[in-house]
Amino acid sequence: MQEKMGQEPTAPSPSAASSFARVSLLIYLLLIIYASWYPFAGWRDLGLTAFAYLTAPLPHYWTVFDVWTNVAGYLPLGMLMVLSLPRWRHWSPYWAVLLATLAGVLISGSMEAVQTFLPTRVASNLDLMTNSAGALLGAVLGAILRPRFGPDSRLLQLRERWFNREASQGMVVVALWPLAQIYPLSHLFGFGQVTSMLSNWLSDLLEQPVDLQGWITNDFQFSADQYWLTETIITACGLTGAALTFLIVLRQQAPKLPLSLLLVFVTLMTKTLATALLFAPDNALVWFTPGSFGGLLIGGLMLGGLAYAPQLAQRRLAALTLIIGLVLVNVMPDNPYYVETVQTWTQGKFLNFNGVAQFLAMLWPFCTLWFLLHPMHKRRASEPQRDSR
Repeated sequence: MQEKMGQEPTAPSPSAASSFARVSLLIYLLLIIYASWYPFAGWRDLGLTAFAYLTAPLPHYWTVFDVWTNVAGYLPLGMLMVLSLPRWRHWSPYWAVLLATLAGVLISGSMEAVQTFLPTRVASNLDLMTNSAGALLGAVLGAILRPRFGPDSRLLQLRERWFNREASQGMVVVALWPLAQIYPLSHLFGFGQVTSMLSNWLSDLLEQPVDLQGWITNDFQFSADQYWLTETIITACGLTGAALTFLIVLRQQAPKLPLSLLLVFVTLMTKTLATALLFAPDNALVWFTPGSFGGLLIGGLMLGGLAYAPQLAQRRLAALTLIIGLVLVNVMPDNPYYVETVQTWTQGKFLNFNGVAQFLAMLWPFCTLWFLLHPMHKRRASEPQRDSR
């Protein structure tokens, strides 16, 4: 009734306020599973039980980097678990920390147990301990931060003022866009490449080389200009699709264009930092090619013109640009000029994250299209906005 009178919308319920955390927890758990069991090949049975590693001696060889990454990897898991729990009333937050920590221990123990049967992985009780420590630290951090996400918190009030009430799924999808930049791609924003993965699977299955991209293009030899033109289109479509997806979860009174430009800036900085960490720092900006420059320029112009377009048009154009990018990424072969450059790089310690980073880069456009085309989300987008006045 208040919303119909044009007054401030009521604060969302505690369960609605934590929906962002719950969706983030689910996605992060899937990433942990993928990272723990990658590359899902060469399964074996050494005659050991799945939990034999629990009573094995501590590993003789380990590094501070390994310990730090194991703790850091499970810290967000513990924090998201606490933030995802129903708001407590008559029970202490310490129980939330305990519950999240126990869940982290069980998850880590299960991941290590399955690694017993993977030839490229080693089940380790030290990993279990460091992962559990990370889950505990994350749970404590979540308990400290949880009051800041209450109905009266400034952060939640800002979220209610700038973002649509049903924006949680879209916010998660948009938040994953910068993280998807970690994996080195042949084209900037060239996510969703499944033909290479399918080619590898078919090659292993048929025991002979299979090149789906070469079959689709009939082994046509592209020139350097054609490769750069393709990257320009892929980059422009990727930027436009991600930015428009972000715009459709914003309310009318939100500073749409500045927030969109901030998202693009953070994404490019993440790309630069990831490239510097994965390879030599001198190659941090190697992704900035003639094709990516043209794509960023065109995408920026499109974003400026569409920032205040009707939401339905933004949703349709976002889906269209992502589909165009998907088609080109899966049809065009990798840019040989870029591949040759990548092969000369000195790979760093973060190469171990390639599996989960590749998984995220492959799935991101499909998750975004699900959000854009799902009937529930489309129906909500067609409803009149009830922004505060």
